[in-house]
Amino acid sequence: WQTCWFKVELSIPPEWAGREVHLLWESDGEGMVWRDAQPVQGLTKEGEKTSYILTRSLKNSEPHSLTLYVELACNGLFGAGKGSMIAPPDPDRRFTLSKAELVVFNRDVYELLVDLEILLDMAQLLGEENQRSFQALYTANQMVNMCDVADPSTFPAARGLAAAIFSQRNGKSQHTIHAMGHCHIDSAWLWPYEETIRKCARSWATVLGLMECNPELTFACSQDVVGAEAALLQAQQLEWVRSYYPGLYTRIQDFVAKGQFVPVGGTWVEMDGNLPNGESMVRQFLQGQRFFQQQFGRICSEFWLPDTFGYSAQLPQLMRGCGIRRFLTQKLSWNLVNSFPHHTFFWEGIDGSRVLTHFPPGDSYGMQGRVEEVLKTVKNNKDKGQVNHSAFLFGFGDGGGGPTQKMLDRMKRMSDTDGLPRVQISTPDHLFSVLEQDSSQLCTWVGELFLELHNGTYTTQAQIKKGNRECERILHDVEVLSSLAVAQGSAFQYPASQLQHLWRLLLLNQFHDVLPGSCVQLVVEDALQYYTEIRRAGARLHEEAVQSLCRELLQPEAGSAQSSLVLNTLPWERTEVISRTGPDGRDTLALVTVPSMGYALVREPLLRPQPVMVRKQEDGSITMENGVIAVCLDMMGHLTSLQLVGSQRESVPDGCYANQFALFDDVPLYWDAWDVMDYHLETRKPVRRLLKPLEVSQAEGLRGSAIFSLQVGEGSTLTQEIILDALCPYLRFLTQIEWKEAHKFLKVEFPVRVRSTNATYEIQFGHLQRPTHWNTSWDWARFEVWAHKWLDLSEHGFGVALLNDCKYGASAHGNVLSLSL
Repeated sequence: WQTCWFKVELSIPPEWAGREVHLLWESDGEGMVWRDAQPVQGLTKEGEKTSYILTRSLKNSEPHSLTLYVELACNGLFGAGKGSMIAPPDPDRRFTLSKAELVVFNRDVYELLVDLEILLDMAQLLGEENQRSFQALYTANQMVNMCDVADPSTFPAARGLAAAIFSQRNGKSQHTIHAMGHCHIDSAWLWPYEETIRKCARSWATVLGLMECNPELTFACSQDVVGAEAALLQAQQLEWVRSYYPGLYTRIQDFVAKGQFVPVGGTWVEMDGNLPNGESMVRQFLQGQRFFQQQFGRICSEFWLPDTFGYSAQLPQLMRGCGIRRFLTQKLSWNLVNSFPHHTFFWEGIDGSRVLTHFPPGDSYGMQGRVEEVLKTVKNNKDKGQVNHSAFLFGFGDGGGGPTQKMLDRMKRMSDTDGLPRVQISTPDHLFSVLEQDSSQLCTWVGELFLELHNGTYTTQAQIKKGNRECERILHDVEVLSSLAVAQGSAFQYPASQLQHLWRLLLLNQFHDVLPGSCVQLVVEDALQYYTEIRRAGARLHEEAVQSLCRELLQPEAGSAQSSLVLNTLPWERTEVISRTGPDGRDTLALVTVPSMGYALVREPLLRPQPVMVRKQEDGSITMENGVIAVCLDMMGHLTSLQLVGSQRESVPDGCYANQFALFDDVPLYWDAWDVMDYHLETRKPVRRLLKPLEVSQAEGLRGSAIFSLQVGEGSTLTQEIILDALCPYLRFLTQIEWKEAHKFLKVEFPVRVRSTNATYEIQFGHLQRPTHWNTSWDWARFEVWAHKWLDLSEHGFGVALLNDCKYGASAHGNVLSLSL
């Protein structure tokens, strides 16, 4: 990820007067041309940007000597891996500058070749039944016959033949493609966050140069400003460029004002669409929309999330609440089992909110303006007859790069050519405005947009998942306590700037290749550092708020019994057993009831409720009871019985074990970090190698517990403490795993004596039901799903819920609730 700087001193020969002169630069690493101390263009071989235009027609009055600087990075468009595109960085990889030349560019030959490319593609792809394919073929043949490579004066006549074909217009009923320049840049993936800053500068400097060279691509039409580039931006990336490349950022603001550089997106980063909690998603929109309003004077009306791994059913409500009524993605085209039935439709969330949704029918956000791609866009459109317009996103992406001049030149020739769909340079607003006019016949999709692929991202990189959940809780608690401290009327200053900084770190880590764990190790290390910073700073802000809010309560009174202040930051009353440190330094337990969003003082002596009783039986099993629930555990830690006291209703089926750990083979078809395939279920192996049998660790009092250890796989160990507190209606499992397995997947299963065709899963600000059967391919494709803090299987009058504090992967098939660890 290091960079090298080249000082390039150029001297253009006087005899090149009137010629177009380029700096030709070919290297394995990504480069950036700097001129007059400003970044002006990216150089990326994989992105087909290997030359920088010095002059389009050398004049005698122009300086023939100049100095440029080229910053060359030790990474390519897709990182620094070895071999395939998706690979971890190779420390032994070397990057080479293979060509640096001053050259004359023959624009006439280039234009001729683009003409021939379009004609030959039409001849090949329109089919024998279409006369236009033959017209294109014979025109190309005539052009070849007419051209004399030794006589450039023959080129214009040959180009005239092509122009005659391209100028034959379509009928009014032809499908219209709205082409938008696109440059998807992952904020971190196969490269760290810091490299993304440079990728943004390379890509956007190049885009601005294209706009300057193609002014005809911006014009006013029917009060819509139609632009060359729909700049699909994340607010975080714009903030990086504003901080590190202020001159470039000023140019971006100018093109935004002209209507060419169109900010869409609406969020701080293109976050994962499943795993962030509801408040995090609101903050993504809040921080993003606030940034766009402050920097560009407008908020986004389109939510742009093309590359995340599924979309929560809560998103339509959140979008509408944040001023967004339109949504674009294309990721569901990756479905492995079922083909999604629409490209343009209304998407309805769990509260009935609806947003107009469009999937580009070309199933890509990295088109290159080829005939094959525009024909696929029309052929693939699943809403023919209902809409006659669709998006076409062109430009190199994922690692940045963006559009090229050749892509634009291809589409100029296809703007309105008989036999091909009409192609117009457009903007998101123009496209969605047209779709809204024709929306009366559109279908509605209700519920989540579930991606039938990448199910492994709900579980990959457990420390990142745990850090996300913990930091969401920390920021919630700090904000609650800080707000109460301000409302109390004290001199407490709400820590707005510190909280914004911490929120932005958390939101950055929710990017759709970081929180899912589908990134290289260097990114994981950065993410864990950010979580550490949030924990440390959050603890300090938490303490400051508590000191301000409860200062008098924290002052010990002379002669009073030792007391502890207990805070409840949740909006319901809670009665729980807590652990506190006494004057002698030892931890003691206390049962405390704390009101909603309130506090309680715990003093000795305490009233004792019915104690928890833990008993070891002759067969090695252990029973626990607290007056609310009664459980039985065998020596392997299996839960063999779970009952509500007095209900006579057993929760665990006869002959079954709950809290059963199971190990599966994890060898996906495609990508390790992303995927787990349905066939992994056929490799289930219950974990049965006992290292330490279940033993009582706390026998009675306010808390009872038992502990055991297992060997998992070849070299991993699992230790679990099973805890029952006084008056508590649930059993807790404190699990620690030292994980040393490769290509294995560990789950814990809870078969329950409940029958229901649907299980309920917590999602952002609500819940969602999914089937427990596999009747259809749509059901079967959800063999592994995501949930937040709980999943529940209930029938009338009775149910069992499985809760967690740091996991997201889950499933409920038949009567078995499963949590992926």
